[in-house]
Amino acid sequence: MLKFNIRGENVEVTDSIRDYVVKRISKLQKFFEDNVEATAHVNLKVYPNRTYKVEVTIPLPYLTLRAEETSNDMYGSVDLVTDKLERQIRKYKTKINRKSREKGFKNLEFVPSDDDSANNDDLKIVRTKQVSLKPMDPEEAVLQMDMLGHDFFVFQDAETNGTSIVYRRRDNRYGLIEAE
Repeated sequence: MLKFNIRGENVEVTDSIRDYVVKRISKLQKFFEDNVEATAHVNLKVYPNRTYKVEVTIPLPYLTLRAEETSNDMYGSVDLVTDKLERQIRKYKTKINRKSREKGFKNLEFVPSDDDSANNDDLKIVRTKQVSLKPMDPEEAVLQMDMLGHDFFVFQDAETNGTSIVYRRRDNRYGLIEAE
């Protein structure tokens, strides 16, 4: 069951906008298990040049979905971001199903994707997040990292049970750091 937290910056969230956002994003529920409860955080922005940006974040127990789109039409931006989220879900499910068939798993336990953001410009920590590490393989961690749009992702390696980090290298390939 999806709940909605819709917020507007420089725009009033009218009933028609709210109804449209709920209608479009609710279509993603067909991909979730029936017992999953999540809150879709939707941020609507209007810029001075009359462009509209829609950001949607849906934290799930096994995955965090996030997408943003900017266009000249608020409703068009909602459509674009919904399509982008659906593509992310399909890509994730395909990848997980392929991995489970390769490894012979019947039931996979997915990993939440908590991200950790810090600004080191002045070596001052401006944000702290708690992360819950559950087992996954490096390929799944890379997928999570890409879906979140981050440059690194911390996870527990399913094989070694150790903490590992995947990161995007300057050559746009991936690296893996394994803690001892």
